[in-house]
Amino acid sequence: MSRAEELRYLVLAAQREGNRALAAGLRPLGLSPSQAEVLHVLGEHRVLTLSGLGALLVCESGTNPSRLVDRLVTQGLVERTRSETDGREVLLQLTPDGRKTAGAVAKVEAHLHAEIDRRSAGHDRDATIAFLRAFVTDLPAGDAVARRFPR
Repeated sequence: MSRAEELRYLVLAAQREGNRALAAGLRPLGLSPSQAEVLHVLGEHRVLTLSGLGALLVCESGTNPSRLVDRLVTQGLVERTRSETDGREVLLQLTPDGRKTAGAVAKVEAHLHAEIDRRSAGHDRDATIAFLRAFVTDLPAGDAVARRFPR
């Protein structure tokens, strides 16, 4: 096995284990990790267009998140409204139930982040972050991360 292959599988394993833990925490809320990311981003930005939301999502980077939004609208967590300045533009925002659910999502994420902190204690996290940023630079998911976490 080459070092590149090992790295590839370690990144995949870390992503899968993190996603598995996140999914387990979100299960009682009836949300997938991708739906939770939409609530998180809308909670941070208050109002976004569909394309604006899509530009910030890592789970669906480079694609149109309309199916995710459709499910969240059906669940009563997100609402669509027409822009007052451009009637063709649809704005997305959390409903009151969506804000409450986004708060519950934040608690699940905080628990996961605490576990990541625990497991990465004693390691050079800044170097790891710099490496991973460089690894995904100029790729759709990396662009979404850069927009969400500008340096």
